[in-house]
Amino acid sequence: FRLRMAEEHIVSLVDVLEEDEELEEEASAVLAGSDSDHCSYPQGYVKRQALYACSTCTPKGGEPAGVCLACSYKCHEGHDLFELYTKRNFRCDCGNRKFVELQCKLSPKDEVNSLNKYSQNFFGLYCTCGRPYPDPDDQVEDEMIQCVVCEDWLHGRHLGCAVPDCVELQEMICESCMNKNSFLWTYAAHLVTCGLRNCNDYYNELIICQGDDVIQPNSKRSREEAEPSCRLKELRAIGQKRVQSGAMFWPSAWRSKLCSCDGCQRLSAAGLSFLLDESDTVLAYENKGKNSEETRRGHDPLMSVLDNLNRVQQLEIIHGYNDMKSELKDFLQNFAAEGKVVTPDDIRQFFEQQQSRKRRRVDGGRLYCA
Repeated sequence: FRLRMAEEHIVSLVDVLEEDEELEEEASAVLAGSDSDHCSYPQGYVKRQALYACSTCTPKGGEPAGVCLACSYKCHEGHDLFELYTKRNFRCDCGNRKFVELQCKLSPKDEVNSLNKYSQNFFGLYCTCGRPYPDPDDQVEDEMIQCVVCEDWLHGRHLGCAVPDCVELQEMICESCMNKNSFLWTYAAHLVTCGLRNCNDYYNELIICQGDDVIQPNSKRSREEAEPSCRLKELRAIGQKRVQSGAMFWPSAWRSKLCSCDGCQRLSAAGLSFLLDESDTVLAYENKGKNSEETRRGHDPLMSVLDNLNRVQQLEIIHGYNDMKSELKDFLQNFAAEGKVVTPDDIRQFFEQQQSRKRRRVDGGRLYCA
């Protein structure tokens, strides 16, 4: 059955459910890889986790601080939070000496985490333009892309290069980080792809050119099988050059092509040893979160019973689903407008109100399918 939206646009119930499922997967990719019940502080500097900055507790002009997912729910409910997506090698700051009037409810702490790295993101500013996101003064529709080195988010139009269609399949290093670590330009001359217009090109035509050595992107050659000599020196000896300007978009498995020889200290000296770890990628973190969420939820029973419903039942579900979706959207927009975090208790209260209204409608004589 299909639901007519406006005059021409028709959406099936399956389309609606699939779109909803896609949004849930995106949320799971970011949040399911982190613990929503326990502060991450006892784990030390977590390899990668979802982070938030609280402008209520640490306003601009003060010291930057970041809090984990669980603390954003339990300790900063009702506060103005900046969602930082994920950061690497970070230890939760909640309640330490940077917070004058707040104690962490989950894991009391005092010492400042000296190894944490902070940026303008912790005050809600992003990109080379130093603007908030979303920006109420910016009417240009543009995507934000995260640099894998500095982990700042940049507008596509401020990268100094064209953004590929299949950007989600690649990692980006901004021009500033490329210039700070100039040896990366040598790798870029041999590893960064060019001329790819869309994702089909990426899948079907992508090759990594390394002089006379052409490596398919899905190459599974391990570092143990690689030559013991310094890969970076070999690439420099080839002498291949490229324009050293703009951000660089790196293809799949590019990290495995970086030099890891015992004599090469450039990556570790520059603080970039994480680039040798392919599990450091945001994609690896997201996949871990999705797998954890799928394991937790199991199979969605709603999708499996759709074919067994009669017409009346399907129409009831369509109307009920759309009523709930509209009301939930309005409910969440209030939180977004006030910059508040939605807690499990808020969601529970919403559905309790839904159930209460449903009971009143049933008592009034209107029939709803169970």
